[in-house]
Amino acid sequence: MSNAYPEIYLVRHGQTEWSLSGQHTGRTDIPLTAAGEAAARTLAGRLHGLVFSAVWSSPSQRASKTCALAGFGDTRVIKDDLAEWDYGTYEGITTKAILAERPGWQLFRDGCPGGESAGDVGARADRIIHAIRDANDRVLIFSSSHFLRVLTARWLGLPPEGGALFVLDTASISVLGYEHDLTEPVVRRWNQT
Repeated sequence: MSNAYPEIYLVRHGQTEWSLSGQHTGRTDIPLTAAGEAAARTLAGRLHGLVFSAVWSSPSQRASKTCALAGFGDTRVIKDDLAEWDYGTYEGITTKAILAERPGWQLFRDGCPGGESAGDVGARADRIIHAIRDANDRVLIFSSSHFLRVLTARWLGLPPEGGALFVLDTASISVLGYEHDLTEPVVRRWNQT
């Protein structure tokens, strides 16, 4: 199903050691695994033939390398607002370990001590959405799971906490867009691997 309105392609970076183990990876800049690199290369074929007016990447090497391996390294622009959630003292820790210390904790509701709240991430997502709407054309974005989930919630007019409702696998492609007109933002495709 296609339409005449701009589409925004969201790509989650390829696998890293921490995405594999479930450790929160916000600002720690770790590389892709060999499997992550291989999956990133397959993105080139999956995005083949599409023309983008802008290609934006998180400053992390995992997103930037995924972008390059997908064939868009020469056209990418690094946008600091696309950085993953700052997990503060929870950086490098799994949800299971956090829950052992803090039962009932939920990232999207409670945020991270010494890091960001959902509202903080939502403010960054809102700036990206403003830039997307200014571009008014097809945009390709490479970033990380939790940030892209908040971006999607904000795209739909949900509060940033609504990002909890979406899940993204590594090297997945999702597409945001519109239905009947530019006042109806929708999810056109989600978490395609």
